[in-house]
Amino acid sequence: MEENRPLDGLNVLDFTSTVLGPTVTRYLGDHGATVIRVESMVHPETLRLATPFVDGVPDINKSGYFAVYNASKLSITLNMQKTKARAIAGKLVKWADIIIESFVPGVMDKWGLSYKDVRKIKPNIIMASTCLQGQSGPYSSHRGYGQMVSAMAGWFELTGWPDGEPVGPYSAYTDWIDWNYLLISILAALDYRSRTGKGQYIDQSQYESGLNFLVPALLDYDVNKRVATRIGNKDPYAVPHGAYRCLGEDRWCVIAVSNNDEWVSFCKVIGDPKWSKDQRFATIKARKENEDELNRLVEEWTVKRDAKVIMKEMQEVGVAAAVVQNAEDLFKDPQLKHRNHFVVLDHREMGPHKIGTAVFKLSKCTNTPRFAAPGLGEHNEYVLKEILGMSDDDIADLVVEGVLE
Repeated sequence: MEENRPLDGLNVLDFTSTVLGPTVTRYLGDHGATVIRVESMVHPETLRLATPFVDGVPDINKSGYFAVYNASKLSITLNMQKTKARAIAGKLVKWADIIIESFVPGVMDKWGLSYKDVRKIKPNIIMASTCLQGQSGPYSSHRGYGQMVSAMAGWFELTGWPDGEPVGPYSAYTDWIDWNYLLISILAALDYRSRTGKGQYIDQSQYESGLNFLVPALLDYDVNKRVATRIGNKDPYAVPHGAYRCLGEDRWCVIAVSNNDEWVSFCKVIGDPKWSKDQRFATIKARKENEDELNRLVEEWTVKRDAKVIMKEMQEVGVAAAVVQNAEDLFKDPQLKHRNHFVVLDHREMGPHKIGTAVFKLSKCTNTPRFAAPGLGEHNEYVLKEILGMSDDDIADLVVEGVLE
């Protein structure tokens, strides 16, 4: 298929960091947009300092974490404390169709790059700001990462064991779910601009975005005054429902039985043991009342069997089940291989490495990563000379003055 990317010709100026914003700009880059990441040697992007590193040796250009979220982008370093750096950023605004930033409210305004400022440079610009709690309100100035806002949004209250402390979901959880909203809002703004010729400003609250994934719990409290809390791997309406230890070291299979028909099928797979006919497990209500004992009996069966075999047998009779996979499993997963989910990119310092592609395929367009993540400031010369038209002498002066740090 001839390479044809749906966002070819779109220019994006990226002032974001960590996961949420960079995920959005990587998707735009994968789909053809030219994305310029504005970074700084004085204050390196958080993920450039995050593990894992190639060979386990910390290096600002060898973070696997950074590499995943920053493929298909160019990198320019600007010390925004310098007046000339801000002037360069202003020139890039004129080049850009979209500006995305994830600073605490007020930072872009201090640099003369607020929406009010940039629309004077380019009236139809689309600008998106993403921060913890939005650009206005009593808590808008709070700093933090996805771990903090995940706790605020209720996720830590729901994750963990009933008799234990909140443990929270994996890492900066809201970063991985909130980017969807920001991406679709930018595409909506692009559609609006294509119809009206007008740009607009997008103000995303990561806090509010994260709440959308807890709507059932919020509605339950609003209507029934029930406060959802930690229940481990249990589910209010399904039983058995949990992750069960299987044959081998640290191997598990998740099984969820949602109704009586599935219970009958589940029992058939496990051989209709005598205990499955016990009155303690005759109805969903009875099974919920005796759930701990039921889980113990289920695990007596699963612990002697291969997790993948259990998954296959359960799925064949209509019972939801899945192996708990680790990183090694995922790279070997036949479904992911079939869909070419992982592709190999060649990084200038890390060498060849695998990276995930977009989570959807386009029948008439290419949307795989175009090239590996950039080294810090790797494209300074290209951006300054080819895009902004500066001379070698101009660039040399900027280096001497510390503008490109």
